[in-house]
Amino acid sequence: MAEAILQLEQVTKRFDRTLAADRLSLTVHRGEFFTFLGPSGSGKSTILRMIAGLERPDAGRILIAGRDVEGVPPWRRNLGMVFQHYAIFPHMTVAQNVGYGLRVRRRPAVEIGEKVARLLTLVGLAGMAAKNVTLLSGGEQQRVALARALVLEPSLLLLDEPLSALDEKIRREMQAELKHIQQKTGTTFLYVTHDQEEALTMSDRIAVLHDGACVQCDAPERLFRRPRTRFVAGFFRGCNILAADLAACEPGRARVTIGGAPVMVSLDGVTLPEGSRLAVALRAEHVRVGRAAAACQARLDAVLVEVIYRGTNVDHVLELPDGQRLVATSTQREAEGAGQAVTCGFDAGDVILLER
Repeated sequence: MAEAILQLEQVTKRFDRTLAADRLSLTVHRGEFFTFLGPSGSGKSTILRMIAGLERPDAGRILIAGRDVEGVPPWRRNLGMVFQHYAIFPHMTVAQNVGYGLRVRRRPAVEIGEKVARLLTLVGLAGMAAKNVTLLSGGEQQRVALARALVLEPSLLLLDEPLSALDEKIRREMQAELKHIQQKTGTTFLYVTHDQEEALTMSDRIAVLHDGACVQCDAPERLFRRPRTRFVAGFFRGCNILAADLAACEPGRARVTIGGAPVMVSLDGVTLPEGSRLAVALRAEHVRVGRAAAACQARLDAVLVEVIYRGTNVDHVLELPDGQRLVATSTQREAEGAGQAVTCGFDAGDVILLER
C-alpha cells in the first residue's frame, strides 16, 4: 500500500449559500499525480487553498504526511504552489527567480547555484539563467514558476490551472512536460483543472467534483470508460446518456431495453435505483452506423439527423424510434443526408449502467 501524503477527512467549507466542500474525504498517495477536475464553481480551487493554508475549513481535518495542519501557516506546511498567473518577479533573471526561496532561507550560494542549475536543466531552460523573465514566452515563464516551486523540494506541489493562459499547441506540449517532470522528481503533484483532456493526459488518479462533493475518484481510463453517475458521464465529451427500461435483474447483471432493443448489461457494482426507469451511458465511438452495425449485438433503426465533420472524426447525430438522440463517432462519413433511415448498433459490453 502506497504511503498517504495527504488526507482530507470530512472537510467542509461554505461561502454564504454555496458549498465549496461538502464533507469531502480523499487520500492522496506519495508520488501521485492527483487531479481535481470539475466545472467552474465545483470547489476545486477552494479545496487547494485549504490544503495550502490560505483558507480554513469550517469542519473536518486536513493531514499532510500524517500531521493535522489545523493552525499551521502556509509557509510551514512544506508545500509548493504554481498559480494560473505565474507571479514571477519581472525585475529578476531566470536564475534569480528560481533561487529566490533558497535565498530567503539563507542557503549557501554554492548550494543555490547547484540546485538552480539542476532545476533549469530539468524544466528545459538550461542556458537561460541570466535572461530576464520578461523576455520569455508564456510557456517558458510557466517553466520558471515550476522550477521555483520545485527547488524547495516540497512534499506536495499544488498547481492551480497553470496551463490555462497558454495557447493550445504550447499547452499540449506542457502537459507532457509536466508529467515527465513529476515522474523524474517523484514529487506529489496536486493539480486543479476544468479541462478533461488535460486531466486524462497527466493524472494517475482524478477526483471529479460537483458542488463541493467528489462524485467519482478513479484512474483516468476507468473514469472515461466506466463513469458511475450521469454527471461524470456528461462531463466527459462524447458520451451519450440514454433512458432505459429495466426488464429483468439477475446476479451481477440486468436486462434493459434501450430504444426498443433488449441488452444484457453488467451491474459492475452499481446499485439499481428504485423503479424500472434507468439511465445508461454509451460512448459515441462505440456506436456503429450502416454496414458497420451489422456485427453489433444490439441493432436499432434510426433516422440520421445531422452529420458534423470534426477533422479526424465525423459525428453522426441519430434519432431512435422512441425520440431519443445519440451520437455515433467514426473516422469517416457512414451516411449522408438528413432524414435518411439508417441502422445503428452497439455491443452490450459498451453499455454502462449509471447509479443516478
